[in-house]
Amino acid sequence: MVDVLWMVGLVVTALSGVALAAFQLPGVWLVLAAAVGYDWHYGWNQIGVPWLIGLGFMAAAAEVFDFFAGLIAAKKAGASRRAAVGSLIGGFVGMIFISVTLPIPGFGAVAGGLIGCFLGALIAELSLNKDLETGARVGLFATAGKVVGLVAKTSTAAVIAGAVISLAVWTRIKGVAPL
Repeated sequence: MVDVLWMVGLVVTALSGVALAAFQLPGVWLVLAAAVGYDWHYGWNQIGVPWLIGLGFMAAAAEVFDFFAGLIAAKKAGASRRAAVGSLIGGFVGMIFISVTLPIPGFGAVAGGLIGCFLGALIAELSLNKDLETGARVGLFATAGKVVGLVAKTSTAAVIAGAVISLAVWTRIKGVAPL
């Protein structure tokens, strides 16, 4: 019975992590932490350390990609260095500010990140180049990059959750971890 509870806890936590990642929260790390806790409880032989290390690298890569996607897209639109940094800072400030002011859980962080990314890039680009059209284009590209990063991170969280659940179920059925 205890094994069933551990498995249910792993599944619920992994799926919650995917949902959190969709709201720009550290859900990918929650999935990984659940996997580590589950594997630790069973003496590191249910999922396997090699899998946990590989999934950890995937999680780190997703975070890095998510962080820099808006910056890279803004640079593709011809953004100045200031606008690229403005998109990063604006996205971070927007997530915090709007999530505090909008009482809708999760939505504020997503909306704030996107709005802040756009405004940060736009304002920074306008501070150097007074061309509103260029500033708006840079802001839109930065925001599009942020969306791509969010989708990539959420997809990675889903892949990691699927792998962790599959490995745990495989081990329960077969009696031995795949690696």
